[in-house]
Amino acid sequence: MHIVSQFLFVVLFTVAIWQFTKKCRQIKRNINLGRDKKITDHKSARIKNVLLLALGQKKMFRNPLVAILHLFVYVGFIIINIEILEIILDGLLGYHRLFAGIGGLYVFLINAFEVLALLVLIGCAIFLIRRNLVKVKRLVSTDLNGWPHDDANYILIAEITLMSLFLIMNCCDTILAARGVGEYVNTPATHFLISGGLHGIFNGMNSSTLIAIERTAWWLHIIGILAFMNYLPYSKHLHIILAFPNAYYANLEPMGEMENMADIQREVLMAMEPESAAAAAPLPEGQEPAAPAPFGAKDIFDLNWKNLMDAYSCTECGRCTAACPASSTGKALSPRLIMMKTRDRVEEVGKNIQKNKAFEPDGKSLLYDYITVEELNACTTCNACVQECPVSISPLDIILQMRRFLVMEESKAPAEWNSMFQNIENNFAPWQFSPDDRDKWMAEA
Repeated sequence: MHIVSQFLFVVLFTVAIWQFTKKCRQIKRNINLGRDKKITDHKSARIKNVLLLALGQKKMFRNPLVAILHLFVYVGFIIINIEILEIILDGLLGYHRLFAGIGGLYVFLINAFEVLALLVLIGCAIFLIRRNLVKVKRLVSTDLNGWPHDDANYILIAEITLMSLFLIMNCCDTILAARGVGEYVNTPATHFLISGGLHGIFNGMNSSTLIAIERTAWWLHIIGILAFMNYLPYSKHLHIILAFPNAYYANLEPMGEMENMADIQREVLMAMEPESAAAAAPLPEGQEPAAPAPFGAKDIFDLNWKNLMDAYSCTECGRCTAACPASSTGKALSPRLIMMKTRDRVEEVGKNIQKNKAFEPDGKSLLYDYITVEELNACTTCNACVQECPVSISPLDIILQMRRFLVMEESKAPAEWNSMFQNIENNFAPWQFSPDDRDKWMAEA
């Protein structure tokens, strides 16, 4: 029987790892569809970001209660799954509690895991209540209609189920250990801290029933973990993995400092100070300057790879949209939707490549087909969305690049903007009066 179980486990485990690896490679390929962007500076500051923002969840603690609950769920779930190592080895080698030989330390670890499991259960239950009964505004927004709303509930229910199976498995195991049944005598305790409280439910059952329940819980637990692992790449909960590299590669420049376009700077310098431009970047004799690259972004290929990683890292928590003044005043803009739509477009392009081996033009683009001009023009560039994001995402960067395309490639700036541009060109200020009159207010004061 052990051999059959081992064989089934090896097949299950191999297929799960293969599927997960395959999907991760597709996501990596999709992220690399973006333009290249070198991010190699300030390594110590980037490592600090990973520790504080991704691991320590620093930004979440602006709301301490929610942050603590999220920390229980996040850290608890990750740490508990260290025990998966033992389950995997048990399944592959046909053992029962392979690491039990370390004695007191093992009992301490399992007790710690059970406390964390209980905290995860409590945290997930509260989050389900917040989403479905209390209906916190940013968690029931129309942004999340359909799959995004269901996805969040599925994950919470799955985590509750997995933690419950973990506790049931331990409860039955320790009862069988106390009875001296078969291989269960390897268990170095007759009760654990939390699952021991369930003994009253299972004590009256005979040993064969308890073995069946324990084995069922064991199999469902590991199958659930492997299924959860393969569900992650299709879910917003991929941020469990991507939050770490995303925090590392976060923009470290002061907020509000826009990235200048080198091609535009070069063109202006050539017009205003051609000798300075030539000295700064001399060309080989006889070679003409290359035409500037297209300005801004129309589709995902025009964004950089960090923008696309941002899209995959989005937690859909809605803190960005809740903080957005444009969204708060009823404008069409939702920074959360900007990220979700970008991810949807990247996934669509990825499926196109998967089907055709190379991207076949589909007549669609991120701009117009996914994100509207009205959304882009509503942004005030205040950086509130960037400030609030717990995983270092910048919806603003995508918005700015798409607005640059509209203005500089398609001349589609709003009338108010064109008036301001004209004033800056003629008067060196956004206002419609001569530079010579700029200080008249002092004489009139």
